Amino acid sequence: MLIVPDLLFYVVAVPAVLLIGISKGGFAGGLGVLAVPMMALAISPRQAAGIMLPILCVMDVTGFRIWVGRCDWALLRRLLPGALLGIFVGALTFQFVSDTMLKLMVGVLALVFTLNHWFKAHIRVPAHRRLPDTVSSMFWSVLSGFTSFMAHAGGPPIMIYLLPRQIDRSVLVGTATIYFAVVNYVKLVPYVILGQLGAENLLTSLVLAPVAVLGVAMGAWLHDRVDQILFFRLLYGFLFVTGLKLCWDGIGL
Repeated sequence: MLIVPDLLFYVVAVPAVLLIGISKGGFAGGLGVLAVPMMALAISPRQAAGIMLPILCVMDVTGFRIWVGRCDWALLRRLLPGALLGIFVGALTFQFVSDTMLKLMVGVLALVFTLNHWFKAHIRVPAHRRLPDTVSSMFWSVLSGFTSFMAHAGGPPIMIYLLPRQIDRSVLVGTATIYFAVVNYVKLVPYVILGQLGAENLLTSLVLAPVAVLGVAMGAWLHDRVDQILFFRLLYGFLFVTGLKLCWDGIGL
């Protein structure tokens, strides 16, 4: 059942969209996972995902124009088939996942993503590096496509694959931006089929779209002007607290 977004929704949605736009426009989209958890504090995560997809697509248009010249196209051709497979699996299973299960899933993803960021320097489990690159790229891209479909949380899996490759910072941002542009526009088709893009959700997306464009433009401008470590440190802390709240709600405590 859809709920008409109220003031509480916009209190969490506007800063979420702005921060995600900044992250997507200038920092490889590392906090795209933040959107659905924040919105899910006010509405169901299923509706949050439906509202957020058109907004991400608006961001992708702006991001594509900025970063299309700094992208590793050979790497994209290796990653996109697995991402499309992950989207297909997500589309087949999405209707069988309840709002409570989805809230718990989103909360766990937020916590795992945050803990991995905080403790990766102390965790030595580079198993994926020992796999052939074709297997590693397929595994992480399929997982990325699946989690992206479920909760627009495809960033962590694909970054686990990309970051150890020590790609130039600008090329990394460009490749991630174009990758998620393709992924998000492909997701539009199954989202329409599943009824995720109804008039109410689209209207809410339209209201938030200008904030998305502003955020991406700000991110591109801040790319070489802001302390990236401080920026992510603050947002990861907030993401962790949000993940705890969603897990609490999902478990029903």
